[in-house]
Amino acid sequence: METPAFVAVDWGTSSLRLWLMAADGAVLAETRSAEGMGGLSPDAFEPVLRGRLQGLGPAVAAMPTPLRVVLCGMVGARQGWREAVYVDVPAPLDAVAGRAVSPAADGLDARILPGLSARGDRPDVMRGEETQLLGLVLDAPALSATVCMPGTHSKWVTLDEGRVAGFSTVMTGEFYALLAGQSILRHTVAGSSGSGDPAAPAFVGGLADGLSAPDDALARLFGIRAAGLLSGLPAADAADRLSGLLIGAEVGARLARADAGAEVVLVASGRLAALYAAALRAAGRSHRLVDADAAVRGGLVHAARALWPEIQP
Repeated sequence: METPAFVAVDWGTSSLRLWLMAADGAVLAETRSAEGMGGLSPDAFEPVLRGRLQGLGPAVAAMPTPLRVVLCGMVGARQGWREAVYVDVPAPLDAVAGRAVSPAADGLDARILPGLSARGDRPDVMRGEETQLLGLVLDAPALSATVCMPGTHSKWVTLDEGRVAGFSTVMTGEFYALLAGQSILRHTVAGSSGSGDPAAPAFVGGLADGLSAPDDALARLFGIRAAGLLSGLPAADAADRLSGLLIGAEVGARLARADAGAEVVLVASGRLAALYAAALRAAGRSHRLVDADAAVRGGLVHAARALWPEIQP
């Protein structure tokens, strides 16, 4: 087994992921849990982290102290372990590591990376995605692209020669959950999570509608309820159509504001990667897919090497 160099942590609102890392970026062990920021008080982060470090195996106990731990995500939010103040854009991604904060923890050299913020008449923030972006530019420091990062709160980022020139958040995932679970559409969706198949006819139809008229999406949502009442639209099809309509509206609206000649990079994994890839293809835009897990680990490796220069591949 390679010698462990540090621990990388992605701590979101609903989940926690830890990787034991070698200096060359190899993953030596990993552990995951549902102990996200949303369920923790500020004084609970350190004990949860110590408990999860044990889950990485005996190699952690053998590492010299203080143990290096680099963290990103909601752990640095105002309600997190310690607030890491946002870096304002436009900004080079290297600025993220330079603004890390260190919570007090015996035996740990913990560094929490800050998120990014956009101020002015369209304020916006991100936490965690900036570390994925850092991993994205690791092998292409001068990358210029439109980056789509789907999720509960999707991020659309403009990269200009490795700098974050601007970004916007689209609440597609949260809006889907609210509509499917709490609006009148809950009677038609009936708890179904849909097929998740980007080729499902109901998803394809909803996607086409959303892409063709993003500004009409709100008016078309009630049609899902009407189709359930008038033609017996199955719950799974209702969920697929709702997903397609919302994703189509998001992609259509954001691409209309993006540079038509810019490369589109999709940073995603699992079910969302397939659905958003289908949306980009339907919109006539080629794209490059980057695995979200690999991107965040790459960003944490980059940050660790900046924070502790003795960590070298």
